[in-house]
Amino acid sequence: MNNNVKLTGFFAKIGLPQNLAWGYLGILIFMMGDGVEQGWLSPYLIHDRGLTIEQSATLFSVYGLTVALSSFLSGILAEGLGVRKAMWAGFLLFVAGTFGFVGLGLKNLDFSVMLLTYAIRGFGYPLFAYTFLVWITYRTPQSKLGTAVGWFWFVFTGGLNVFGAYYASWAIEKMGHINTLWTSLFWVTLGTLFALLINRDRIKKTGTQDKLRELVDSIKIAVKEPKVFLGGIVRTINTTAQFAFPVFMPLYFEKYGFTTSDWLKIWGTIFTANIIFNLIFGFVGDRLGWRRTISLFGGVGCGLTTLLFYYSPQLFDGNFFMVLLSGVLWGALLAGYVPLSALVPSLVPKGKGAAMAFLNLGAGLSVFAGPLIVRLFIGSAGNAGVIWILAILYFVSALLTKFISLPKKEEVQNADAELTTSTI
Repeated sequence: MNNNVKLTGFFAKIGLPQNLAWGYLGILIFMMGDGVEQGWLSPYLIHDRGLTIEQSATLFSVYGLTVALSSFLSGILAEGLGVRKAMWAGFLLFVAGTFGFVGLGLKNLDFSVMLLTYAIRGFGYPLFAYTFLVWITYRTPQSKLGTAVGWFWFVFTGGLNVFGAYYASWAIEKMGHINTLWTSLFWVTLGTLFALLINRDRIKKTGTQDKLRELVDSIKIAVKEPKVFLGGIVRTINTTAQFAFPVFMPLYFEKYGFTTSDWLKIWGTIFTANIIFNLIFGFVGDRLGWRRTISLFGGVGCGLTTLLFYYSPQLFDGNFFMVLLSGVLWGALLAGYVPLSALVPSLVPKGKGAAMAFLNLGAGLSVFAGPLIVRLFIGSAGNAGVIWILAILYFVSALLTKFISLPKKEEVQNADAELTTSTI
């Protein structure tokens, strides 16, 4: 059975798989629900609930561990269980974790319960969103895969960091912090409705035994391919700063007169630019070359703009718009990593789900690595030391990308054939 979706009409022009359009909308709404606390939870826990910055960083690090594990399992479960069952599991884990974290841990300020339940919550969004990314790689022609992946990151980031941030800036004032967290359940449920019930796309499944055997073989291929591991490392570096910044940057910005509301507006605008450039760099990567785009715009560009964003309050005397512009430049260049999600699955002729599993593991590890870097170095190196560590990691990723080269032409053709005929 041909599992590949033809892109026709308007959808062909924008590079979006028509049969997955409702799924893309579902990801946008689900990630909005997941992102309602992204920009403000750390300063809220420190200022309003009495936690230390080290405790806050520990909470987000433990959360990041389960995000990393879930991110890795998303590719495996997509192949072993099927994409729909894996996404349903993500939804249920998010709901269970939210009830425990908000209803028990935060209510009683029991840090051990907060750690456990926020960790459970961390299993949710990777199983939901990254499984859908695997779905995309199986249903999109390779010539359009970079653009289709760009659309995924457009809706993923748009929900998590743009709509989530802007919604939170309104909801906190109208409903308060705790009620804002509860509303996340409404948004993830609505997103699930679109992605799994209204979205009618289907992928033919083979027998479970055959699929598990295929999964084992594909994992072996991925393990034997060091370029896949390099891709995972680069993917980790890609968004490490994204998950480090909210832990300490709002507190740092306060020294220059920025309120939490100011920070949320900056954060939301940064990722408004990011989602636009996710699409742009999807097209750029398909034309300029995936590796060149990742290395130049992603690695080098983000390294320089990370430093600019941090020092902008000092350089521009706390001028809001100049600080905002510096952040927007970083957010735009962060999208330079978008072609990585097309590059890594193309490295292996078989086992693309396993290759995506390692890539998703890298994405999840960044949720752990960002807060961990803050936890380990904020005390000894200070804010500036943490920023320089993040910037240097970006430069390292630019170097590593040089070694992630595609297979020979005939192997790429075989990979494209696999993309066309594989089933989940």
